[in-house]
Amino acid sequence: MNIVLNGKQQSVADQCTISDLISQLGLADKRLAVEVNLDIIPRSEHPQHQLSADDKVEIVHAIGGGCKLHGDANID
Repeated sequence: MNIVLNGKQQSVADQCTISDLISQLGLADKRLAVEVNLDIIPRSEHPQHQLSADDKVEIVHAIGGGCKLHGDANID
């Protein structure tokens, strides 16, 4: 079946869970936030949250960093 992953079509197996998708993408050991159809899905629900055809999934990888408080406030 097809889903929309971060704005692009992605083919996944039927009955694919969020955990399956994360593993398929090689992101299993990363700190992530996952949103499905505008709802944030807690990490504890990833193994049982089954994706459906045409779901809109956003995966954001948390990266440490900071921003300048002085000057132009660039975010790194």
